Amino acid sequence: MTAKNATPVTVIGLGAMGTALAEAFVKAGHPTTVWNRTAAKAAPLVALGATHAEAVGDAVAASPLVIACLTTFDDTQAALGPAGASLRGRALVTLNSGSPAGARETAAWAAGHGVRFLAGAVKNVPSAVGAPDTLLYYSGDKAVFEEYETTLKVLGGDTVHLGDEVDLAALYEMAVGAMLLPALVGFFQGAAAIQARGLEASTMVRFAGKWLDMIKSLLPIYAREIDAGDYTDAASSVNLFLAGAAHDEDLVKETNVDTSWVAPLNDLVRRAVEAGHGEHSISALTEVLRGPVRQP
Repeated sequence: MTAKNATPVTVIGLGAMGTALAEAFVKAGHPTTVWNRTAAKAAPLVALGATHAEAVGDAVAASPLVIACLTTFDDTQAALGPAGASLRGRALVTLNSGSPAGARETAAWAAGHGVRFLAGAVKNVPSAVGAPDTLLYYSGDKAVFEEYETTLKVLGGDTVHLGDEVDLAALYEMAVGAMLLPALVGFFQGAAAIQARGLEASTMVRFAGKWLDMIKSLLPIYAREIDAGDYTDAASSVNLFLAGAAHDEDLVKETNVDTSWVAPLNDLVRRAVEAGHGEHSISALTEVLRGPVRQP
């Protein structure tokens, strides 16, 4: 696709991620219209070649493809509400946080406005937008995805359609996103412990990266165990993790680092032992976490 026939795009919401999305479209030669409640945020993008619309209705009317990058699904509906009739017949793609229920509600809202809808998620930081390996996934009307796939790939080369069920992107976003805070807090705890010895947190980065690589290598194994419901091949057993919990108290005594955030995780491990999973793979924690399956 050349700049001469590139699909016009509108980006609604110019936080750090929204700005990165709009910049990627501009640099790829797409006529790009932007709108934000705080109009001043549009100035750097206008300097790059984007068009700023004062009214959200004008922004929507400018393009067949509207990308909304606001905080939640409710925020998207609130921001686009005044666009009214301008929405009809256009394709709306949301790239925000929110629950599967929020995605379904927004899909119904979009249908009521005559809008074709995709819910999506950017699985990287704003500075990675546009990179060949940046992952974005979408769910909803596959015809919309196929029509605009080339345009959407401007935002990241690893672009995936998960299925026609509109809430799948939100489901995977929350499922994968659940890993983020525990991993970061674990790093922050380690950094505090390192600094308690007068060392710099930067000295552990290389080793933490290797540790994350190891964890990544285990995910396919654990996924197979979980899908099969067979936890008997225990390279790392639940009991082994329970034994390690005692070290947390030693760390507190030596470094005065607050490890109380780990207590609920250790409790989960104890519950797994009580449920008979002590000699099973640590992936058996899934059985303790899993509640009754609820259909949407």
